[in-house]
Amino acid sequence: MRRILLIIAAVALVFSCKNTEEKQETAIAGEDAAQSVEYTSFGEEISMADAMSYEAAAEKYKTIKPGDTINMKFKSKANSVCQKKGCWMKVAMGDDEVMVTFKDYGFFMPKNLAESDLNEVVMNGKAFVSEMSVEEQRHYAEDAGKSQEEIDAITEVKRTLSFEADGVLVKM
Repeated sequence: MRRILLIIAAVALVFSCKNTEEKQETAIAGEDAAQSVEYTSFGEEISMADAMSYEAAAEKYKTIKPGDTINMKFKSKANSVCQKKGCWMKVAMGDDEVMVTFKDYGFFMPKNLAESDLNEVVMNGKAFVSEMSVEEQRHYAEDAGKSQEEIDAITEVKRTLSFEADGVLVKM
């Protein structure tokens, strides 16, 4: 009887400690392999494997013409996130930024991600270059909480580095 109670308690302990968030542990390159960093997964499950640096991704963006699309996975830092829903983010790309949206509007980023010290992201999806209309730029500026004066100052079509992510890992 004692064994049965012990087994039941052990099984209950294992299941009660189960983490419901999807997290992936990845060793930090160049550091002790025993040290790891946790990433929370959004959208489709992706891995860190074969993720290029934002510098390498910037070189790939130079070859993309409007209308072209290439599959890519890269690491970067979140500079800003939609403050209404988390439905888009802008990530660092050298001196520029990439406008990231999420496949089928299927997932969102934490709104405070860009303010965090842990704003590293790994994204998988489709990279493309687009020309953003004045109306669309104004919409995104409004979502970002810009002033009406800043919104009204947008008067020209802008060439934009864009990315539609199907999966994102966020360093937590």
